[in-house]
Amino acid sequence: MAFLLSRRDFLGTALAAGVLPILPAMVRAAVSSEPKRLVAGTRTLEVDGRPARVFGLVGPDGRPGIRLAASDRFHVELANETGTPTIVHWHGQLPPWTQDGFPWPQTPPIASGAVQTYDYAPIPGTYWMHSHHGMQEQSLMTAPLIVHDVAEVREDRQEVVLMLHDFTFRTPDEVLAGLTATSAATAMAQTAEDGAGRKGGGNAPEPRMADMAANAPSLLMSGMAMSKRDGARMDLNDVHFDAFLANDRTLADPEIVRVERGGRIRLRIINGASSSQFWIDLGELIGRVVATDGHPVHPVAGSRFPIATAQRLDILIDLPRAGAFPILAKLEGAGQQTGIVLAAAGARISRIADSAQTVPPLDNSLEARLTAVAQLPPRPADVVRTITLGGGMKPYAWSMNGEYWPRVTPLMLSEGQRVEIELFNRSMMAHPIHLHGHAFQVIAIGGRPIHGAVRDTVLVPAMMGRVRIAFDADNPGRWAFHCHNLYHMVTGMMTEFRYQAIAA
Repeated sequence: MAFLLSRRDFLGTALAAGVLPILPAMVRAAVSSEPKRLVAGTRTLEVDGRPARVFGLVGPDGRPGIRLAASDRFHVELANETGTPTIVHWHGQLPPWTQDGFPWPQTPPIASGAVQTYDYAPIPGTYWMHSHHGMQEQSLMTAPLIVHDVAEVREDRQEVVLMLHDFTFRTPDEVLAGLTATSAATAMAQTAEDGAGRKGGGNAPEPRMADMAANAPSLLMSGMAMSKRDGARMDLNDVHFDAFLANDRTLADPEIVRVERGGRIRLRIINGASSSQFWIDLGELIGRVVATDGHPVHPVAGSRFPIATAQRLDILIDLPRAGAFPILAKLEGAGQQTGIVLAAAGARISRIADSAQTVPPLDNSLEARLTAVAQLPPRPADVVRTITLGGGMKPYAWSMNGEYWPRVTPLMLSEGQRVEIELFNRSMMAHPIHLHGHAFQVIAIGGRPIHGAVRDTVLVPAMMGRVRIAFDADNPGRWAFHCHNLYHMVTGMMTEFRYQAIAA
C-alpha cells in the first residue's frame, strides 16, 4: 500500500486559511461535512512469502486510515466488519471523551456488524488510529490519521507516510502466554472481555492477573537491586517478532515511492508497532524534524532520529539529486531493520538486507533538543504528582505507583487546572507513556528543565529515568494514561485521569 499524496492533489484540498493552533482550548471551528466511511475488517497479508490473516482499517479512498483536509471535521462512520467486537482510538486527537475510542463502561466496544459515528473538530498533524479492544493492535488493527494544515500548502512538498509495525505469526494471546509463562488458554481468559460492567474496560487484565501482579513488587525490587549490583543492563525487546513492516512490507519487497528529481518531501513517520522502538536512518540524506506527535517544533536537523512506540515524526527532506534513497527503521538494541525507498524515475534500486549493524537502545537525545513552537502559557501548577513506573520480566507484570490496572486509584482533576506529572522509572525497561485526550509539553528530562516538545507520548528511560510533563486540564472526561508497549499495558501499566464531575 502506498501512502502518497501529490502536491497538486493536496493543493486542491485546501479550503481554509491561517495557521491552525495546537492546544484543545484553541481548536478551530470546522464546518460540518458528510461522514467519511471507515471500515474495520480483515485481510490476508503476505509476509516474506507466508500468508497471515490480520485486521485492517480502510478509509473511503480505499487506502488505510483517514486523511482530512484543513477544513474538514472528523465526521466518520466506523463500520465493524471484523466478525468480532472492536473499538478504535484516535491516537493523539482531542475529542470529547465519549468519542475517544477507549472501552470504558460508558463506551463499550462496537459489536460486529454495527456502525459507530464520530463527529468532532480535529487538530492538524500526523496521528494514527488503533484498536483498544484486547490486543487487536498487535494484529494490525491500525492505520494513519492525517489532518492537513493549510500551512503545508505553502510548503509545496510531496507527502509520504511511513507506518511501522512489528509482526508475528503467533497470536497475541500466544505472545502474552510466553511472556507470563502461562498457557495460551489461560492468557486468553485473562484478557477476554466481559462487557461494559467491567471496571477499566476491555484492555484490562482480569482481576486474577492483577492479583498475580500484586504479589510482584517485592520480587521485582529485590531482583532490580541484584541486577544493578551485578551491573546488568536494561531489558530490551521482550517479544521476538518474525518481521518488521514498513507500510505492510519487509525489505525483501519494500515499497518504492516515486519522487521527483531534487524533490521536496514531507515524511510523516508513525511508529505503530505494538512493543518495538526504532532509530530512523535517512542514510546520506539530511532531514529536519519539524513536528512531533503532530505538534510543530523548531527544526532539528540530522540523519538519524529515535522514535518510540506510538510516537510520530514529521521530517522535511530536500533530495540532493536524482537517485534512490532508502529510509530505514532500525530496531533498537538489535540489527533488524525495515523501511521504504524514495526513488526518482529510472533510478537503480539495490537490494537492502533486513539486518545490519546493531544500533543502541533509544534515548532522549532528540527530546532534549526539541522546542515547541507553541508553548504552554507559563503559570504555577495546581496539581503536581509523581508516578513511579515499576515492573519486570519475571514475573512479567508492570505497574504505575505500585498499582496494576484495573485496580487503580484515579488521579482526580478539575477543569482549568495546570497539571505536572513527574514520571520516574524504577524498572529495567524504557516505557513510552501515552495520555489520552490531552497534549502535554515535556518540561524536564532527568531533572533538567527544558521548553520541550508538545506531545501525547513520551519515552521514560530505564533505570531511574525521569521525565516531567505538563498540561492544562481542559477536556473533561475519563482518560487512560498508560505505557504504549501493548504487553506492559495489558499486564498492569495503566491508570486513569478523571475529572471531578465525571461519574465512574
